[in-house]
Amino acid sequence: MNKIIEYLRASIEEMKKVTWPTKKETYNYTLLVVLVSLGLAVFLGLLDLIFTKGLEFLITK
Repeated sequence: MNKIIEYLRASIEEMKKVTWPTKKETYNYTLLVVLVSLGLAVFLGLLDLIFTKGLEFLITK
């Protein structure tokens, strides 16, 4: 039981040392992740469309 209590105390002390992001930083990072994800989805969707049309062209020719 002492090891659990010591672990919890050490965890709490470490959490006090953490530099947490501000609300604005969290918002900006979240927005960045969403925009990069959407951009990557569009890019991969276009690649898929190009390869699909290319294969259709090769198969029907």
